[in-house]
Amino acid sequence: MRAAGRVRLIERCAPPGVFGCSSRTYSRAAGQLKPKYDAVIVGGGHNGLIAAAYLQKSGVNTVVLERRHVIGGAAVTEEIIPGFKFSRASYLLSLLRPQIYKDLELKKHGLKVYFRDPHAFTPLLEEGVAGKPPRSLTIGGDMAENQRNIGRFSEKDAKAFPEYEEFMNCLVMAIDPLLDAAPVDTAALTRGSLRQKLLALPALRPLLKAVLIPGMQLPQHYEVLMGPIAKILNHWFESEPLKATLATDAVIGAMAGPNTPGSGYVLLHHVMGEIDGRKGSWGYVEGGMGGVSHAIAKAAASHGAEIFTEKPVDHVLVSSDGKVQGVMLEDGTEVKSKMVLSNATPHNTFLKLTPQKWLPEDLIKRISQFDTTSPVTKINVAVDKLPNFLAAPNSKDGRPLPHHQSSIHLNIENMHCLTEAFEDARKGISSCRPMIELCIPSSLDPTLAPPGCHVISLFTQYTPYNLAGGKTWDDQERNAYADRVFDWIEKYAPGFKASVIGRDILTPPDLERIFGLTGGNIFHGSMSLDQLYFGRPAPSYSNYRSPVHGLYLCGSGAHPGGGVMGSPGRNAALVALKDLKFLGS
Repeated sequence: MRAAGRVRLIERCAPPGVFGCSSRTYSRAAGQLKPKYDAVIVGGGHNGLIAAAYLQKSGVNTVVLERRHVIGGAAVTEEIIPGFKFSRASYLLSLLRPQIYKDLELKKHGLKVYFRDPHAFTPLLEEGVAGKPPRSLTIGGDMAENQRNIGRFSEKDAKAFPEYEEFMNCLVMAIDPLLDAAPVDTAALTRGSLRQKLLALPALRPLLKAVLIPGMQLPQHYEVLMGPIAKILNHWFESEPLKATLATDAVIGAMAGPNTPGSGYVLLHHVMGEIDGRKGSWGYVEGGMGGVSHAIAKAAASHGAEIFTEKPVDHVLVSSDGKVQGVMLEDGTEVKSKMVLSNATPHNTFLKLTPQKWLPEDLIKRISQFDTTSPVTKINVAVDKLPNFLAAPNSKDGRPLPHHQSSIHLNIENMHCLTEAFEDARKGISSCRPMIELCIPSSLDPTLAPPGCHVISLFTQYTPYNLAGGKTWDDQERNAYADRVFDWIEKYAPGFKASVIGRDILTPPDLERIFGLTGGNIFHGSMSLDQLYFGRPAPSYSNYRSPVHGLYLCGSGAHPGGGVMGSPGRNAALVALKDLKFLGS
C-alpha cells in the first residue's frame, strides 16, 4: 500500500479556473466593499447566494459576505490533491427546486448536470456460486429492469416494488407544495391582529392541498412520516438487500437507525427531488458541486449583487429600538443595511452573531437545545484506477461500467448491519462496520481527475462527534477510522487500497470547523419531526423572521431543511421582500 494513502487533512485554494477559487473573481469584480447596502447576506452557501439573487433581482442592493476563501458553503469544489477536484462536502444534486432553476436561469449561467442511471448498486459479501460472482442489487430508472434485479432476491418484492414507488410518489406530491412556501405563521394566527391573521391565511393553502392529493391514503402516509423506516419497509418487502438499500436514504446524514421513529420522513426528503423534470433523478454537477454555487453566484452577480470572500462577520448590528442596522466584520469594518439574512446555522446565527439581549430567553433556550447531532464522516479519495468489485468485475479496458456511476452501498447486506452500526455510535464509538456510500463522479465527468484516475466520495456513518473514553478526533483517531473504512471497501473491491493516491478525512468536528456546520450536521440541524415545518428552528420562529426586526434565517436550519435544495434561501428572500413592501421601504 502506498504511503500516500495517509495524506493529512489539507485546506488549500485550488488554482485559477477551478470552482474552488472562482469566488475570487466576484470579489475583484465587486471592487471595494461599500459601507452601506439594502441587504447583507451572512455566508456564501448556496442558500445565501440564492437569497442574494432573488433580492437583487427585485431591486434590493445586496452584498454576500463569506468567511472562507471560497463561496458555496458545503456545495464547493476544492482541489485538495493536485490534479483532483473534489466535491468536498455535498456531492450529489437532485433537490434543487425547479422554480429556482427557471428563475435564476442556471443553465444559462453554466450549470451542467450528468444524470446517473442506474442510481443504486448494492454488492454483497458472499461467495459466488458455480463460478459466478457474488450477488448484487442494482436499481435505476427502468422499472422492468428493477423488477428483474429485485426478483433475483424475491419475486414477491419484485411485484410489490412498482406499487411501493407509486405510494411514495403520492406522498412526495403532497409534500412538494410545502417546500416552496413559508410555514404558517402560528403566532399571527393565534395572537396577531385581524390584518396579521388575514395575511397569514394564504400559507394554509399548501397544507390543505397536501391532504387532498388524489390517491392520498392518510393513515398509511401518516405512518411513513411518523414511524421507523424498518416498520414501513417490513410491511412492503421481505428481501434484506432491497430493504437495506432503501433504508439508507432514511438514515443518511441522521443520527438515527432503521428502528428510529420518524426516519421515514428522512427517506422521503431524499426521494422528492428532480432534475430537468426527471422525478427522483440524481446527478453529478460538471466540475463538482462548486458548479452549482458558481452558477447561482453568476446569476446573482448578473443582477448586480456583490460577493466577497474572506469577510468573516463578527456580529449583527442592532439599533437601540431592536432593529437591524447591518453587521460588524471581524476586522472591525461596519457594513450598514436595512436587513440581514443569515445563511449560518441557527446556533451560529442566534447564539454567536446576534446580541443576546435582543432575543427572548425561550428562543435562546430552544436554539441551545436544537439537535445538531451528526453521524457523518466524509472521506474524499484520489485513486489511479477504478474500484474493481467482486460482484461486478471491471471491463478489460478499465472504462467505467454503469454501476460505477451510481451510489454504491457497502456494508448493508441487511437491516441488522445498519442497526449495529448505529448502536456503536450511540455508545460513543465509530461503527465497527460502517455504512458506506461510495460515489465516483469522475465516472461521468472527466474534468475532475487526470486521465485514467478518479475521484471517489465516501459518505460514511456512524461516527459520533464526541468519542467515548475521553478520546478526541485527532490524526490518530481520524486515520484509524479511515483505515477501517478502506479495509471494508477492500473486501468488496480487492486492490482498492493499493490504488489510493491521497485522501481527505472530514469527521463531524472537521465539518463544523471548516464549513461552520454546528455539530458537523450537514442539514444545519436534525431532520427529526420535532425540528421540521412549525418547529424549524423553533416554534413561533419558523417563517424565516427573527425577534430582531430585519434579521432573517435563510439557511438549511430553516424550513424545509437541508440538502442542496435552495428553498430556505428563496423563501426567506420572498418573506423579506414582502416585509419591505409592507413597510413601504
